[in-house]
Amino acid sequence: MKLLITGFDAFGIDKINPSFQAVQLLPDKIGNIEIIKAVLPTKFIEVKEVIDKLLKEVKPDYFIAVGQAEGRDHIALEKVAINLMTARIIDNAGYQPTDKPIEADGQTAYFSNLPLNKLLKALKAKDIPSKISYSAGVFVCNTSFYHLMYLINEKKLDLKAGFIHIPLIPKQLDIRDKIVYTMELAEIVKALKIVINNL
Repeated sequence: MKLLITGFDAFGIDKINPSFQAVQLLPDKIGNIEIIKAVLPTKFIEVKEVIDKLLKEVKPDYFIAVGQAEGRDHIALEKVAINLMTARIIDNAGYQPTDKPIEADGQTAYFSNLPLNKLLKALKAKDIPSKISYSAGVFVCNTSFYHLMYLINEKKLDLKAGFIHIPLIPKQLDIRDKIVYTMELAEIVKALKIVINNL
């Protein structure tokens, strides 16, 4: 079995993105699951092109995209992706859409087809703060998640996919003038390993 797992490059005020840092720290194999790691660009348009290329090259059985979510105090297993791009800040290409559809012929929303309840139970059993989330936002994280589920549903891809939001890590507080919840990078890596073990 083959898993493609991605994190994002840094964006906004941050010089790092813990989503890709955590992904890079995963082993190349867990049980019978081969793990292929990649980085996604924090760019609304380009992220879809990169996902398409990765799917063609890797041909995974599973695809999990991971992104950071400032203000979250837990591992968020995203349930719903919506067909909307709206940005309070520019992406890394300088693009700032308002109320734009991700896919012109797409449905209003799609659901992850990962076993989220099973994954949540496994995370909680290891005392990892975690929840099923019903909003992945409207920034590039949601765009990547929606595009994946659009391909699965409308292009009939044989693929299980979903999105996980993680908190910031402590070193990201250095450039912020307010205290927000953080999680140690090692704890995030542990959470991702638990998810992979329970796919």
